[in-house]
Amino acid sequence: MAPWYDHVERFIGVSGQAEGLPQLPDGVYQPPMEMNCVEKAFKSRSESQFPDRRITMGRTAHLTDPTEEQLSLGRTKCQYRNMCIRGCPFGGYYSSNSGGLIAAERTGNLVIRSNSIVTELIYDEKAGRATGVRILDATTRKDEEFYADVVFLCASALNSTWVMMNSTSSRFPNGFGNGSDQLGRNVMDHHLGVGASGEAPEFAEMYYSGRRPNGIYVPRFRNLGDAATKRSDYLRGFGYQGGASRSGWDRDLGAKAGAQRGFGAGRKAALTQPGPWTMGLGGFGEILPYEDNRVTLNRDVKDEFGQPTLTMDVTMRENELAMRKDMQSAAVEMLEAAGFKNVRGYDGGFAPGLGIHEMGTARMGRDPKTSVLNAHNQVHECKNVYVTDGAAMTSASCVNPSLTYMALTARAVDHAVKARKRGDL
Repeated sequence: MAPWYDHVERFIGVSGQAEGLPQLPDGVYQPPMEMNCVEKAFKSRSESQFPDRRITMGRTAHLTDPTEEQLSLGRTKCQYRNMCIRGCPFGGYYSSNSGGLIAAERTGNLVIRSNSIVTELIYDEKAGRATGVRILDATTRKDEEFYADVVFLCASALNSTWVMMNSTSSRFPNGFGNGSDQLGRNVMDHHLGVGASGEAPEFAEMYYSGRRPNGIYVPRFRNLGDAATKRSDYLRGFGYQGGASRSGWDRDLGAKAGAQRGFGAGRKAALTQPGPWTMGLGGFGEILPYEDNRVTLNRDVKDEFGQPTLTMDVTMRENELAMRKDMQSAAVEMLEAAGFKNVRGYDGGFAPGLGIHEMGTARMGRDPKTSVLNAHNQVHECKNVYVTDGAAMTSASCVNPSLTYMALTARAVDHAVKARKRGDL
């Protein structure tokens, strides 16, 4: 996988700091963004107390030193507006709109068909292969078919699995490629909403410029395979995302009704002053793959287009609940060791899906009896269908997974191209 991570990182552009940690492998990075003064103090003080808990700048798909390839696509460096969620007209933040689709369009081979809901894979029983997909036009409500020699499903974990579950035939009565009965099982996410925060009054005279689009990151430091990091109460581990900032003019808009917020010149003057510095650490923990954490197709409950829906049966287990206790206490420990004031731990609770990192449901594996996909992301039982999104994941780790999906997809595309040239597909 390593060369494919590099391949994707060179194309999309990732800013970050190499750290030399096996649990957070380094990649191809543009210069990292800069920590603010409070984050720098936190890093120095916390690492002096806990040298095994490395604090680094968040790795993010924002250009800080764009390459010629990226510039040629019309992209330029991040402008520090933090309006990424609205789309970036500078292309500083990578998205398919700013990079992938532009590059694809320039090949002359791109056709985008909007309002097309893929409802099932078309399977040729005699040939033993998929021949295309059937879609429902969301506007006309008519069915149409599109044909191809090779089909890639990359619609997100649950949607790709929904398509496969909805694709039944005499060959696949329980869903496409589901001879193992693993389709829909082993649902994973990242559990969050737990951590700690504190105040840094000693930096009251300091501020920062720009709206940096990322924060700091603390890589996993539990259960790394040695006695020093082993926990007896849970398996696997978590990382922290976080950062320091000052609250703005809207800091007391959430005050209870009747609170004295002030008005007039005094109020106006107060709004020109920044609020206090706060530093937060929020945990992202791994959820283990449990076979009975699953989704199933519900043909009795239909969506607005008359299609079956997914029924979720996914719960947290004791391993994750034990991990959450450590996620909170370790965050408090680090902030207190760094000298922050009024440190408060929190656990706001979690339900699967809130992390929006759905994984599993069509996992890869060597044995067709216990997995849906092979090592190349091909469906074991139908080699001309590839599934390359979160559905393929066998475990969740505790890092943001999108880069892995992109690397898996690039790797699978390379495999498909070479297999077609050999006549294997």
